[in-house]
Amino acid sequence: MHKSVLIWAVVMSAVLFAGCSKPRPTSTAAAGTAVPTEQSQTAGADTSGAFGAGVANGSGEGVAGPSSGQLKNRIIYFDFDSSEIKAEYTSVIAAHARYLASNASIRVRIEGNTDERGSREYNIGLGERRAQAVRRALMLQGVAESQITTVSYGEERPAVTGHTEDAWSRNRRAEIVYLN
Repeated sequence: MHKSVLIWAVVMSAVLFAGCSKPRPTSTAAAGTAVPTEQSQTAGADTSGAFGAGVANGSGEGVAGPSSGQLKNRIIYFDFDSSEIKAEYTSVIAAHARYLASNASIRVRIEGNTDERGSREYNIGLGERRAQAVRRALMLQGVAESQITTVSYGEERPAVTGHTEDAWSRNRRAEIVYLN
């Protein structure tokens, strides 16, 4: 019974996300990965100093959020079939947590992604577990729950196309997207 409830929840989430999603432009970040560009304004977000030019794509649109030091790193990569945060990303998450905890008006969305292997339903669930793992890590370091939303795109938004281990490893990720 537990498995059927979980499958039902994953399928309903996938239907909800598929029906509500809209194409968004992307910009290229370090290591050739694509980072979604947020176009909406969130009330109360700080648009001074740390925000601004950021990383820009070909259309001239900037990516919201701080862009210096550890804060420019916004992608957490995962091992195959895992939602456990690797030790090498603890300092990245800690830097974002410090920034968010000291800027209570700033909001982020954690986007969970997977490689193409596995069923669509399984990958939606795995992407959600990855986003939730980063969310929990941020909250354990003082970030308010109200500052963080999560979404799972599963395999639907690959950063890199291809059917190689290198491409798959770049698609197994959670991205921290600052909303401005």
